[in-house]
Formats: sequence, C-alpha cells, structure tokens
Amino acid sequence: MPPSSLRVVYAFAREMHPKTTDIFIQYGTAGFRTKASLLEHVVYRMGLLAVLRSRCKNGRTIGMMITASHNLEPDNGVKLIDPDGEMLEESWEGIATRLANVSDNDLESTTAQIIKEVNADMALKASVYIGMDTRYTSPRLAAAAVHGVMALKGTAKEFGIVTTPILHFCVKCRNDNTYGTPTEEGYYEKIVGAFKSIRQKLPVCGNYNTTLYVDGANGVGGKKLNIIKKTLDGELDLVLFNLGGNGGKLNLNCGADFVKVSQKPPVGVEHVPYQRVASLDGDGDRIVYYFVDDSNNMQLLDGDRIATLFASYITELLKGCDATHLRLGLVQTAYANGASTKYITENLKIPVTCVKTGVKHLHHAALSYDIGVYFEANGHGTVVYSDVTKSTIAKVAQEGDTEQRKAAQLLLSFIDLTNETVGDAISDLFLVETVLCARGHDVRQWMETYNDLPCRQLKVTVEDRNVFKTTDAERKCTSPELLQERIDALVSSYTCGRAFVRPSGTEDVVRVYAEADAQESAVKLAEEHKGKLLWKMLNIRLFSKNIISEYKFILP
Repeated sequence: MPPSSLRVVYAFAREMHPKTTDIFIQYGTAGFRTKASLLEHVVYRMGLLAVLRSRCKNGRTIGMMITASHNLEPDNGVKLIDPDGEMLEESWEGIATRLANVSDNDLESTTAQIIKEVNADMALKASVYIGMDTRYTSPRLAAAAVHGVMALKGTAKEFGIVTTPILHFCVKCRNDNTYGTPTEEGYYEKIVGAFKSIRQKLPVCGNYNTTLYVDGANGVGGKKLNIIKKTLDGELDLVLFNLGGNGGKLNLNCGADFVKVSQKPPVGVEHVPYQRVASLDGDGDRIVYYFVDDSNNMQLLDGDRIATLFASYITELLKGCDATHLRLGLVQTAYANGASTKYITENLKIPVTCVKTGVKHLHHAALSYDIGVYFEANGHGTVVYSDVTKSTIAKVAQEGDTEQRKAAQLLLSFIDLTNETVGDAISDLFLVETVLCARGHDVRQWMETYNDLPCRQLKVTVEDRNVFKTTDAERKCTSPELLQERIDALVSSYTCGRAFVRPSGTEDVVRVYAEADAQESAVKLAEEHKGKLLWKMLNIRLFSKNIISEYKFILP
C-alpha cells in the first residue's frame, strides 16, 4: 500500500475520532481500559491495528471486543482477539500502546512504520469481528472500531451485544471450522447442546437440585442466559436476577467481582439459606458461586473452588476411561488461596503451575498439559484439551468396554461443553452444574472439600505502577529496592503467613495480598504492609500526596 493510501487514516482521525487528551494509556492484561470518554481515538486506532494483525496472519479473522468487563458503567475498554480465540500476542501489546498514544499528526507516519516493522502484506484481505457489551458508550466505540477497519480497507463484521467469550468463540470458529459455527446461534448450539446431551446421561441424585439462582450483574451474560433458559427443557431451572431492568446499574453492588472482592452477596438477589447462586460479571467471562447459610453469612465458592471441582471430576473420568497416562495439570496465580494449592497437590495429586496474573498467562501455561485446567481466584478460567487427548478419548468411546465407553462419552460431552478459547461464565456455569449433578452434591458438600485460609486484600493509588517490578509469578518484588526484604520480615511472624505486592495490569494502583491462619491475623498482616511498607514509599515520592485518602480496602 503506497503512503498516499494511508491519508484516509489521518482523515478519519482528524474529522471523526480526534485524539483529545494527552493522558497516556497502556495496553494491559485485558487490553485498554479507562473512562469511556477517553477511548474513542484509541478504539479507532485499534481498528487499524486489527487489520494489520489480520494481514500478518494471512488474512485470518481478528476480534475486537468493546468492554470494560467488571468495571463500573462509566468505564469502557477494547481488547484484540487473535485467530485461535486467544488474547492478543504479547509482543503486539507494545505496538498497540504506541499506536494509541501518538498524535493525530503522527498517526499516518506511525501506521506506515508499523506496517513495515511487522511486514504486513497490505494486498491481503483482512477480516475483523467486532462485539460489544451493554454499556451506553459501547455503540459509539464500536462505530469507531468499524471506521478503523475501513480506513485500511479491511472487512468488519459486527456482532452487536455479545458476551466476550461468545466473540472469542466466533473468532476461533471463523478460523477453524471444525470447532463450531461462527455465530451466536452456533455458540448456543454447541454449548447448550452439549449440556443437554450430558444431562440426559446423568440422573439427578443425592442432594443436588436443578434450581440455580443467577446474578447477571445487569450485564450481557444475564441477558444471554435469559435466551438460553427457554431452551433447557427442564434440565436446569434458572432463576435470574439483575438483568438490567428496574434501574439496576452494570456491576454496581452486584456481579462476580463485587461478590469476590467485598465478600458480600449482591443487591437485587433473593436469598434462601443454602440455595446456590452463580454470580457473573458484566461481560460474561467470570463466574463465582456462593450461598448464604441459616445465619445469613455468605460462603464464597470462587475460581479456586471451581478449578478443583473440574480437575477432580476430569481425573475421575480419565480413570474410568483407563486414560490416566494423559497429563492433567492445574494453573493458578499468586492470588490462589494457599489451602486450594495444598489440596490440589496433596489430596488430588495434580501438578500445579503458578504464573503471573492475567488470563493470557494462565492459558499459555495450561497448553503445556494434555489437559490444562486454569482459573484465577476471581472466577476467570476454563479447561483446554490437546488434540491427542481428544483423539484418545474418542477412540475409547468407540473401542473401550462398556464402562470405559460410558466414561469416555461423558468426557467428550464435557469437552464440547467447554469454551476452550477463554474463561466463559456461561460455559463454566454449565460445567459446574454437570459435576454437582454427577456427584449428587449440594453447595455444602462442595464447600467441605477444604477450608480456605483467611485473606485480606487492599489497593493503593500510585503515580506510576511501572516502578514496581516482580518475579516468581509476581510473588516476589524486585523493585523498589528492599521492599521484598520488608515483606519477608513481616510474614515470618505469622502462622501460615503469605503476602505479596504487585502492580495492577490495568490501572495505576499497587495491590497487596495477605493470608494467615486466622482472619484477624490476615487483616493485621495487610495493615502492617500498609503502615510499614507503603508509607515507606513516600520517601521516594512514588505515591500521590493525599495518600491517606487513597487507600481503598476491598475486603471486609
């Protein structure tokens, strides 16, 4: 493409999507995410980048999702999806950040430089799928994305309001037609079809009941479940709350992140003692479960619990298939509760890999196993299966003895029920319900598998999160100097003590995590980090002047 052909890139920017702020914005673990009012020029430019990425992938389809996930409604964001339905390749994150922050006057020349650097063949066709969540700012940003695609003569296909995992699924299917049909209907056909198929093989027994309450976070996931609910043929009775009506605000005092972080049940949900409730986040890629007991205390079943549930059930099915030679592993982050890691390694005898926060890191680590189960404690995760695993289980389903075939057929349906591209609240919901039904368990039996260590989290606003550097999957801090030494000294005086400090991947805050054998000890350990560690940072002027008012506690 000659330089003159790039003039439309500048024209679109100048006339329709000008850069109106000098605020630096960085592509983080979940793409760009900030106040929606700051994003229009960024999303337009990501449309440009999506076209270049498509051409660097031989014209394969790239996805663009307009969402700020679990953030409140005034925020928004955009992230790119690679051809296999995975997060954008990490080496391109810096390119995205660079393109987002150049001036309008430099946009044309910077685009030309990037085309040369990535060796994009501009003669190739380019395809971009675009989806958005329910935020009132999303349609305007989606339009900016379309304009970016058009400016470099790519082809945009808009999916309208969809969950983030549905768009990931459609991108994967568009590039690999063996995975499914690249439409929202194709998603339902595969995921819901697999659930109905597997439930027909599993009689309802024991303490399991088919009623499930769902907190939809006033977002897109609840809306899609409302569509799915009508097709379940009585296999699961969904009672839906927080679907966005009656003045409910997206993620406000509801949703998976609120429940996990605040340790409180969401508003807008009816509660019955020991009735299980699934809480989704705003774009439908996270899920946690909880229940309230007869004293009205909330008990949380988070991503760690879901991961152990899946891993233990898959292990049972592998034994039934006589396929225990397939290597199953579980991937966690530093936020995983220490009790869950101990249970996985000592009771389930399953290897655990710990990686940096961010689902892209978990996903890639999970691919090293024949079957990789990965979850963040916040409820974002899924299971991935190698081609060898799928062919092995399919062969057993055809050639094994009666019991082996039965186990293999269940596992094949479990695989079909899984959205392997990304964490998916709807898919994970059906997977959880499958395992609980198979075992005849209620939430109390699920909760009894192990006891979480009490923990405490807090976050502190900083001027520049990039000053903080970590290693060992973010469990040890290498910068600022001496910070880790202080952490180690504090932790050593607590039974079962563990703590770490890490910069956020999406905003200028430092996150602190502490756990110990008792809640009061965990709280005290976190407080000591605040008082003795974070205050010390004032001496090198890392924190804002009004730091006292900047502390935001996010667990009770």
